[in-house]
Amino acid sequence: MLKPLATRFLQHLTQQNSWAKAYLLEFSGKTIQFDFVLLKANLIILEDGSLALGGETMPPEATIHLPPSLALRILAGDDAAKTQIKIDGDTHLATEFSKILQNIRWDYEDDLSKLVGDIPANKLGDLSRKTAQSVKDTSLNLTEMLSEYWQEEKPMIAKKRHVEQFNADVDTLRADVARFEKRLAKLIKSTELRK
Repeated sequence: MLKPLATRFLQHLTQQNSWAKAYLLEFSGKTIQFDFVLLKANLIILEDGSLALGGETMPPEATIHLPPSLALRILAGDDAAKTQIKIDGDTHLATEFSKILQNIRWDYEDDLSKLVGDIPANKLGDLSRKTAQSVKDTSLNLTEMLSEYWQEEKPMIAKKRHVEQFNADVDTLRADVARFEKRLAKLIKSTELRK
């Protein structure tokens, strides 16, 4: 029951974002697996460029490993998290598909307007955008507050300047050890020549 609903939703999204079909046509017939650790989902790119949920029996051409914590960071807009995504198989397919997914948008106001009318759908859309922005702002404020607390009051997280100082000290120590090894090698070589 869930699979046909998800497939219909994916096809609806590709209908609303018709530009995506042109990019997906190149990969028609291929399967991409999203591995969320607790859940795996296979997406098949159909011949017309739309998407459908696939079965687990067909081996995917590409697998995108996305732990839940990383998925949350990506949803929060953390660009650094995107670099930590692990891809197996056809990397060209996976990267092109992820670019398409990043730009696909669900026009939920259009869908709501068919149920409740244009004006209520617009009002609900405004309310949901304001709520989402408020949740995002509150989450960022809470994160900053906890970070400051863990750095100042209960030091669990190192401050940036302390980490940079530690890295500089390690680099200095590494250079000193390298110079010591060269001197030691020269000393050993000179004592061997004297014998």
